[in-house]
Amino acid sequence: MKLGDIKEFMVVLATGQIDWAVLSFGGLLGMGDKLFAVPWAALTLDTENKRFTLNTPKDVLKNAPGFDKGHWPAIADKAWAGSIHKFYGAPYGEV
Repeated sequence: MKLGDIKEFMVVLATGQIDWAVLSFGGLLGMGDKLFAVPWAALTLDTENKRFTLNTPKDVLKNAPGFDKGHWPAIADKAWAGSIHKFYGAPYGEV
């Protein structure tokens, strides 16, 4: 099942590593899309099908914390980041 599209990558400037993928889904023709910051560690590359997979049950994703294009969360907020990593079951450590 296609969840959405990766719209942005968030990179840790000090290391050059990707920390987050920002997924977009919902809306029509890009209007009204909701954005979701997904920890990079929660995604798995599927080289055969040329996509990333997210091993999170569909019913859990219905409650995924998201945000609007004009109101991005404070990505550097460790409490927020920890809660998102926990939601997706991804390991969280110092960035």
